Order: sequence, then C-alpha cells, then structure tokens
Amino acid sequence: MHVIAALYHFTRFDDPAALKPALAALCEAQGVKGTLLLAREGINGTIAGPRTGIDAVLAHIRALPGCAALEWKEAASETPPFGKLKVRLKREIVTMGQPDVDPRAQVGHYVEPDQWNDLIRSPDVAVIDTRNDYEVAIGTFQRAIDPQTQSFGEFPAWWEANKHRFHNKRVAMFCTGGIRCEKSTNYLLSQGVEEVYHLKGGILNYLEEIPAQDSTWQGDCFVFDNRVSVGHGLQQGPHLLCHGCRRPILPEDMSRPEYEAGVSCHHCIDETSEADKARFRERQKQIALARARGEVHLPVAG
Repeated sequence: MHVIAALYHFTRFDDPAALKPALAALCEAQGVKGTLLLAREGINGTIAGPRTGIDAVLAHIRALPGCAALEWKEAASETPPFGKLKVRLKREIVTMGQPDVDPRAQVGHYVEPDQWNDLIRSPDVAVIDTRNDYEVAIGTFQRAIDPQTQSFGEFPAWWEANKHRFHNKRVAMFCTGGIRCEKSTNYLLSQGVEEVYHLKGGILNYLEEIPAQDSTWQGDCFVFDNRVSVGHGLQQGPHLLCHGCRRPILPEDMSRPEYEAGVSCHHCIDETSEADKARFRERQKQIALARARGEVHLPVAG
C-alpha cells in the first residue's frame, strides 16, 4: 500500500535553495515520489511512498525553520500514484501574483467541516470556490459561486470585477486542501471585506469527515495524483485524466470522436496545434515501447 501525503505550510525560508538538496536526497533514499515546491514563503506538495518513507520525509520537513506545526492529509493507493520525484524552487508555493499577500499575517476564520453546512446555508453568506474551472466542473458545494478562472492568478482580477456582488455579505471560501484559501482570505481582508471564512483542511477534509447523507457537496473532487478524483470517504471517483490537457474526463468520454489516448479530448481538441498533437503521439509511442520493455510510466505530480 502506498501512502499519499498532501501538505503545505507558510513560513519564512531565507534560502529555500539551500533546503532542496537534503530534501530531495531523503525522498530518493526513501522511495518517495511526487512533487514538493519550495519558496521563500514556505513549502507545498503531494508525495507518496511507503509508510516509513513518508514518515521520514514528514519528520524532515517538520524540522525545517518554522515548520514544527506542519499539518498534512493522508490517503492510500494500491498503485504508485507518481512516477517521478520533483523538488522545485518557486517564487510562490501557490501562485497568486500578489506580492503583498501574506497568510502568516492574517487569514479568515477557519471553519471545521461539521460547522461548514450551517455557515454556507446562511442567506447572508456568499460561498466562493477558489479552484480552477475544470476542477469546479466535476464537483462543488451547493450554492457555491464559480469564478470560472483558469488559474489562481486570475482570482484578484475576478474579485475586482465582481466585488460589488458581495456588498454586506459574509464570504466563505474553499479549495481542495486549504492552501489557496490561506492566500485568498488574506487578500479579501486586505480589500476591506470584514467577515471572511474558509473551510479548514479544504474539500478533502470535509469529504473525509462528513457522511454522504449529511453532505452539501455535489459531485467529485479533482486531485493531482493518479486517483484523478475522490468522493465521500476519499473513495476514488470515476474520472480518468486526459494526458493531452491534464483535465478530468469520464470513461464514456473516451468514446467521443475528439478523444485520442494521450493526445486530446473534447475539452482540448481545439486548444492544441497539429504540431502539439504530433508531439503527444510520439510521447504515447515511447510510453508504449517502454511498457513493452516492462517499464512503468506514471503521471508526474502537479
């Protein structure tokens, strides 16, 4: 059984590049794969591996400056979720493009999963999904507003154009694991919104804690590993991944004329050039050859 750990922590790393070699070496030694992002503002990532390996890596991260209070969410997979390890240096651990946003200074009120339903049912509360449009498309909370953003960096512009809709409203926000809301709630507070809330631990925490019969969640939650989507109890959902655009699709979508394995689906058929598609076909050919040699190729995190 492979343990999957999704984590993030905002802290101050004066020299994140200096932290990379030891972290990468430990992951390699422990058979841990996935993606970890390091920036001056902290660490973010999803990793998977054996229980002992995950424990060793988490202990190492907790020993980094300011990371003693690190929290993470775990799940299990019978197959390896990731094929490679990537430890990357970034400007931000989740890209919003707002240099003055600092979750260490102030964030919204955390709401536990068992209190979330009552909050979002209140008529004076506006519920905002901060995830990308393709994530929202397969599942979201009742009454949630979809900003229809293709990246988190678009959220500030969306807010500026739509903030008039939320006059005299309390704002409740949510995302997959909670990291986007650390930034988005800090941003809204800086914009003068007085009451801002966010779901503690994100959708994953809610789906793990709240029984389906008591839930206000509709659909599935996109995740960035080989499970593709999960539902209540974090059970794997029905979705597959289009390896042309990295969006979730359903098994029946593979029968659509736009679908070509590893190349395109109905979401992206018109988004890539013929040169792109030729490159994707060559990639599929190399994967098939590798499989014929008995090598395993898996999607890479992120």
